[in-house]
Amino acid sequence: MDKYIVEILTAALSLALLVTNLLLPKLKEKLVFFTAISLFIILMISLFIGSNGQISFGGAYIFDSFSVFFKQLFLIAAILTIVLSKDQLISRKGEFYALIVSALLGMMIMVSSGELITIYIGLELMTISFCILIAFDDNERSKEASLKYIILGAVSSAVFLYGLSLIYGVTQTTIIKEIGEVLSKGQFTPLEILGMIFLIAGFAFKIAIVPFHMWAPDIYEGAPTSITAFLAVASKAAGLAVFLRIFMNGMSSVSGYWIELVIVLSILTLILGNLVAIPQTNIKRLLAYSSIAQAGYFLLGIIANSDIGVAAILLYSVVYLFANIGAFGVVIAVSKATQSTEIKDYAHLARKSPFLAAVMLISLLSLAGIPPLAGFVGKFYLFLSIIQKGQLWLAFLSIGMSVVSVYYYLKIVKVMYFGDESKNIQSIKISVSTKLVLTLSMILLVIFGIYPTQLINLVMEISKNFLS
Repeated sequence: MDKYIVEILTAALSLALLVTNLLLPKLKEKLVFFTAISLFIILMISLFIGSNGQISFGGAYIFDSFSVFFKQLFLIAAILTIVLSKDQLISRKGEFYALIVSALLGMMIMVSSGELITIYIGLELMTISFCILIAFDDNERSKEASLKYIILGAVSSAVFLYGLSLIYGVTQTTIIKEIGEVLSKGQFTPLEILGMIFLIAGFAFKIAIVPFHMWAPDIYEGAPTSITAFLAVASKAAGLAVFLRIFMNGMSSVSGYWIELVIVLSILTLILGNLVAIPQTNIKRLLAYSSIAQAGYFLLGIIANSDIGVAAILLYSVVYLFANIGAFGVVIAVSKATQSTEIKDYAHLARKSPFLAAVMLISLLSLAGIPPLAGFVGKFYLFLSIIQKGQLWLAFLSIGMSVVSVYYYLKIVKVMYFGDESKNIQSIKISVSTKLVLTLSMILLVIFGIYPTQLINLVMEISKNFLS
C-alpha cells in the first residue's frame, strides 16, 4: 500500500474537503490553510517513497523516479496555487479546493500510468475538474471559457480514444511497453501511423500546441487567475509527462515515424505563439500566447529523443513552474487592486509596489531565457539537446523566437518602470501568504540560474533511469 499512499491520501483529501464544506460550513474560510498544509504533508511523504521502477497491475501502473518527480512538481504547483487563491474572492471554497485536489489526482494517475486506458481515466478526471474550476468566477466570460474548454476537451478526448482504438486494433494491447515491442518488430501500417497521429493530436490539445491551441487565450483570460496559473503549469506538465511516457519510453524505437510531425508542430507553435503575443494588450492573453510558445520549446526535448532531451524537459518544467507562479501571482495582486488585467494598468508599478514589479521582472526575464536566471539554464539544455541531434537549423529558429519573446516581455517591463502614470493604482496590499509565494518563486529562479548543478544532476539521473 505504501506505493499508492500519495494517490490514496490525495483522493481522501478531496473527499474530506467536500464533506467538511457540506457538514461544517463555518470552517470554509480555514480550508485554504487545511488544504495547503495537507498537500505539504503529502509532498513530504512522497520524498520517502521508493522509486525503483516498480510495476503494478501487469504494467498498467509504474512507480519510478520519473513519475515521483512529476507528482512532486504537481503538489508544489497545487500548494502555491491554493495559497495564491486566498486573495481572490472565490465563493464555494470547499468545492474549489476539492476540485483542485481532484485535478491533482488525475495528473498523478496520468504520470504513473503505463497503459493507455489508465492514462485516459486520469486525463478525464483532470479535464472534468478543470472544466468546473474555470467557471468559478461568476461572470459570463468565465462561463464562456468553461464551455469552450468542455467542448474542445471532449473533442480532444474523442481524438485520443480513436487513436487508442487504432493502436489497440493493430497491437492487441494497451500496455505502452508492449505496444512499443510490437511496433518495433514489423512494418508500420497506415492504421498504426494514423493511430499515432491521433494520440499526438489528443495530447497536443492539453499542452496547447499549434494548431490545437485555440482554447488557451480565451480560457486563460476567463478563468480565475489562480486556476489559469495551475492550468498553465500543471496541466501542461502532465501532458508532457504522458507524451514522454508513450513516445520516448514506449515508442522510441519507431521514432522515425513520429518525430517529423513533432518537428512541424514545434515550428508552428514557436512562431505563432511568439508572434501573436506581440500585439496583445491584456496580460493574461499575452501570458497565454507565451505559454503556447513555451510548449514549442518543450517539444525540442522530445525531438532530441535522448536522455539530455528528457532531462532538459524536466529541468525546464521546474523553471516554468516558478516563473509562471510568480507572473500570475503578480497578476492576481494587481487585478485585485485595479479590477483590470490590461497591461496599461501596470504603469509605474515599480513606484506603487517595487516588490511586485521585481517579481514580475524576474519571472518574465526567466521565461525569456535571460542569464543568469533559471530560464536561461533550462533553454540552454533544450537547445543543446537538439544541437546534439544535428538539428542546427531548428536550434537557430528557437533562439530567434526567444529573441522575439524578449520584445513582448520587455513591453510589460517598460510599462511597469517607465509607463505613463496610472490613476487606477493607488496602493496594492499584498497578504503575507502571497508575498511568501512570490518571494519563494523569485529566489528559486535566481538560485537555480546561478547554482543549477544539483538540479541538473537530479534530472539527468531521472532521465537515464527513465530511458533505461
